[in-house]
Amino acid sequence: MKTSEELTELLDFIAEYATYLLGSGVHTSRVVRNACRIGASQGVEVHLTTFQRTTILTLREEGNPQVVTQVVNIPHLPISFERNSDLSSLSWEAVDRRLPLSVIREKYRQLIARPRMDPIFVLLVVGLANASFCRLFDGDWIASGIVFTSTLAGFAAKQQLLKAGVNHFIVFILSAFIASLCASMSLRFDCTAETAIATSVLYLVPGVPLINGVIDIVEGHILIGCSRLINALLLILCIAVGLSINLLLIKGSLL
Repeated sequence: MKTSEELTELLDFIAEYATYLLGSGVHTSRVVRNACRIGASQGVEVHLTTFQRTTILTLREEGNPQVVTQVVNIPHLPISFERNSDLSSLSWEAVDRRLPLSVIREKYRQLIARPRMDPIFVLLVVGLANASFCRLFDGDWIASGIVFTSTLAGFAAKQQLLKAGVNHFIVFILSAFIASLCASMSLRFDCTAETAIATSVLYLVPGVPLINGVIDIVEGHILIGCSRLINALLLILCIAVGLSINLLLIKGSLL
């Protein structure tokens, strides 16, 4: 039977683990399953309730009168599917091999300490992806090239603004404005300018929150699902605001 201190130590780790996953763009049911697996590897039950900004975790051990509960803030972290997959694999390894908490914690530290993708590489890949969207929507090669450079400018601005701690709603408005403003140079060329301007902001569409919001609602996590959808819709509104400001300044006839 675990002491109160041992339960608290275990709760601290599971809380950090679960909130890291939530902040990295994992849907709620997967976080609950992963946290419960780690709890099962240590012989305890984990109960998790998630909201938009906080998570409530409770640990109990069968036959133990001690129950510990903690409320933890969810951090804002970059989305990394590779890291999320590795952390999920850690929960399976913990329950299959019955790893002690010290080993699980050490493996967790090693996983989150891995360097992320180079920001310059991410910038170039996002630019190419957005230029591909322009081609997909019947944009010509000149328009695609302009969208590529516009995306580089907008996404670079987004990276620096987020790094500086600017509110993410303001970041989306400014990034959409900068990208669409740069894409407006297509009006000087004989190309599909309207397609270039419209697709220049597609890299900002919050696909992960939209998908996670729907998954959470379908799987019964109504509160956080609705919160994620509302947040995603507000981000889409910010994109529209940034794009509209540029259209009013550059070519009002497009509105």
